[in-house]
Amino acid sequence: MLQENVDLVLQRLHPDDVVLDIGAWGRPFNRANYVLDQEAFETRGSYGLPAQGGERETFTRETWIRWDVCSREPFPFGPKEIDFVICSHTLEDIRDPLWVCSEMVRIAKAGYIEVPSRAAESSRGVEPGQVGWSHHRWLIDIDGNHIRFMMKYHKIHSHWRLSFPRRFLRRLPAREQVQWLFWEGSLAFSEVTLHGVDTLERELDRYVQSKRPYPGLLLQADRAYRIARSLPGRAVAMLKREALKRIGGKT
Repeated sequence: MLQENVDLVLQRLHPDDVVLDIGAWGRPFNRANYVLDQEAFETRGSYGLPAQGGERETFTRETWIRWDVCSREPFPFGPKEIDFVICSHTLEDIRDPLWVCSEMVRIAKAGYIEVPSRAAESSRGVEPGQVGWSHHRWLIDIDGNHIRFMMKYHKIHSHWRLSFPRRFLRRLPAREQVQWLFWEGSLAFSEVTLHGVDTLERELDRYVQSKRPYPGLLLQADRAYRIARSLPGRAVAMLKREALKRIGGKT
């Protein structure tokens, strides 16, 4: 979690607030009274990152609940039983973030969500040969109180112009590598579904070029190259159509 937001979360909490951390295994939030995670209590904090959310763990072995948060089994809490729920760097990893969002709204009065920014997730240089993190499933946009999830289609790895270069990520400030949402009462969430290779490519290209990471001349040269490469295929397709017309005309 972004450190400045750790402090903001702690400021919002009252001493008697019941706090739940969802997907906390790698770096649990110490102020949480409960943790919901698929991995075991004994393996918590395995990344070796310094603890956040206070000096001492408030949760215990008994309040660390092993749970597949995408199982479609309602979380083991009643409506609005939790005063504050934290879900930091979890939604991008899991197969059903919409379900998890719906359960957070059901069981909690308020909460904090943090995920990678779409810019960071669309950048090369995080892992060799990958765009973003190899284990992340979603490109996410947070707009006000609304979270939109779009599948991280494999098309993003297919051409350099559909992602940001390494230098873009290196220059991206820490605050712009993540995005977050403080919410109270409820929040909106949805999935963006795209159909067809051309549609996917247009959306990925639109987002990247909105940040203008590449010189115009480079993009023009790439477009000319792609058009030239497609000409033989177009010519063959045209000849096939003409041949079929002639065959059809003789029958």
